[in-house]
Amino acid sequence: MAGEDLLRAALERLADPVSGKDLVSAGRVSGIVLRSGQAGLVLAVDGLSAHDARTLEARVDAALRAVPGVEGARIITTAERGDAPQGPHPTAPAPLPEIRHIIAVGSGKGGVGKSTVAANLAVALAAQGLKVGLLDADIYGPSVPMLLGRQERLTLREKLIQPAEVHGLKAVSMGAMTAPDRAVVWRGPMASSALMQMLTQTEWGPLDVLVVDLPPGTGDIQLTMAQKVPLAGAVIVSTPQDLALIDAKKAVAMFGKVGVPILGIVENMATFRCPNCGHGGAEEAAAAMGIAFLGGIPLEIGIREASDAGTPVALRGDAAGNAFRHLAVQIREALKENPRAAHVR
Repeated sequence: MAGEDLLRAALERLADPVSGKDLVSAGRVSGIVLRSGQAGLVLAVDGLSAHDARTLEARVDAALRAVPGVEGARIITTAERGDAPQGPHPTAPAPLPEIRHIIAVGSGKGGVGKSTVAANLAVALAAQGLKVGLLDADIYGPSVPMLLGRQERLTLREKLIQPAEVHGLKAVSMGAMTAPDRAVVWRGPMASSALMQMLTQTEWGPLDVLVVDLPPGTGDIQLTMAQKVPLAGAVIVSTPQDLALIDAKKAVAMFGKVGVPILGIVENMATFRCPNCGHGGAEEAAAAMGIAFLGGIPLEIGIREASDAGTPVALRGDAAGNAFRHLAVQIREALKENPRAAHVR
């Protein structure tokens, strides 16, 4: 029997406190994975009191650790507000006093290269001597492990996630907690809960900047970050196309409504020249909205090849690398003008 099948069998021997079914049949557990001796899963605790949720988590933890070959266990608990009364959360989100600035990298739509920009921005900031973290908040489509060339499973120490250390920074991604071919099928509150756990239960250590790669759009995860984490600001990634710019303006509007400063707009895939392609659209849009234009990233095959190989182009000395280093300088200057302490409400 395969390792993950053994984990599933162990969970089938535990009863759901609400329905009486086993935890697997009751839909309490998902994302079961075993990598390098580390077991992981997502445990839904909706409808349970705080005490019952803690008790169930402890039972699941013990069951996982009893499976042969399991050296440690990582359980991500998620909860959606149901009809049953719920007690207070067992522990309030921990403050992050060792992180000076948290910045979000977002986009109005997918396919504009947001994750590539976020990863290379983080690498460029680290190369300039800052202590940097990168949180992959794109729960449904995590790409940071591939972009950084680190695919192995994250580990735990004293119930804290140990981030991967690569290219001079620390990184955490859902992609390092689930099997590459497994889809994360969660409702918004579940994904938001998992994100907050990754943020607050990771041993980041002292950081000058934590870069958060948000999913595209303006949904639950973006609102969770904006409402629960005092972001120093947001960077919006767009391409020159009118459709991308329309959605980028929506992202700017969303952050504005929740009081998150916009550090500026980055135009990705900006400098490839052809007679019928748009150019400079993001710069014009930034000027129209009265926000900073942080620069353009060239459209070239080398960026795609470097991303696929897990070797960030920000480490190179060519035009693309220079563009990301310039972006990092712009962000540093913007943070000097707008310092906000990083803690979680």
